[in-house]
Amino acid sequence: MKKIIILIPVFNDWDSLKQLIEEINENIKDFKEIDFECLVVNDASVIDQPKLVKPTHIKSLEILNMKENRGHARCNAFGIRYIFQNKKFDNLILMDGDGEDRPIEIKSLVHTINDKPTTSVVAKRVQRSEGPFFQFLYQVHKLITLIFTGEIINFGNYSLLTKEDVEKLHSKASLWSSFSGTVKKNLKILNEINSIRGLRYFGPSQMSLFKLLIHSFSIIAVFKYQVFLRSTFIIIILAYINSYLGNFSIFLQISIVIFNLIIFIVSQREVKKELINSDKNLKNIKNITH
Repeated sequence: MKKIIILIPVFNDWDSLKQLIEEINENIKDFKEIDFECLVVNDASVIDQPKLVKPTHIKSLEILNMKENRGHARCNAFGIRYIFQNKKFDNLILMDGDGEDRPIEIKSLVHTINDKPTTSVVAKRVQRSEGPFFQFLYQVHKLITLIFTGEIINFGNYSLLTKEDVEKLHSKASLWSSFSGTVKKNLKILNEINSIRGLRYFGPSQMSLFKLLIHSFSIIAVFKYQVFLRSTFIIIILAYINSYLGNFSIFLQISIVIFNLIIFIVSQREVKKELINSDKNLKNIKNITH
């Protein structure tokens, strides 16, 4: 029997998690030949866990309770590493716990991996649910990423990975800072499904402007050497045409230098030792049996 583990990070948003698990259960019921397990990484929530019930079609539901809050990306990194080292599985699905990664799209992910079982699948974001300002910033982020890395990254955490690709990723230092950046850098061949971002089940987004900037810089920092080389090339070009642009050219050059400094600082979040020792932050494991 094929086994797929679904990894979900959560911080305080237990109501959303309960609804998400119910919807996952409903959308996997027709896959009779697959055992689905859910593994939730509780990022040291300060709101008490409610009583959770294991749905009929989910074989097991486990909650890994962490001692200290480390953030969304690091919950994913720890979960990926924990699953690779401690679980038997064929595929791993990552999804957010707030409803924006729609459970109905699990069907498309599974059908795609069944057609091409050796290639991981990412959920390409073709439509977003956020407001105009956030969507504008997201487009700016994609443009800057393309200019300075040469990469188009149009997916987030929502994905289905092969076991072989989990093995490739689970010890990468950059995973501690950015999942999507690490996937794009290390997995050269990916399949895609078109994904429509859902609405949050409860409450406003927890993504502040500051967190959005850190998230964006963390993705770009995975490609820090490409950023440095491309920036150097751009600065040389700007210096060459300085007589045409004048002070604006100087302003652009200074901005690029500052941008590189920020990328370097953010790249220091990629600490392999912390990733390897992340299991020391595990407080306990709770099995939801019924």
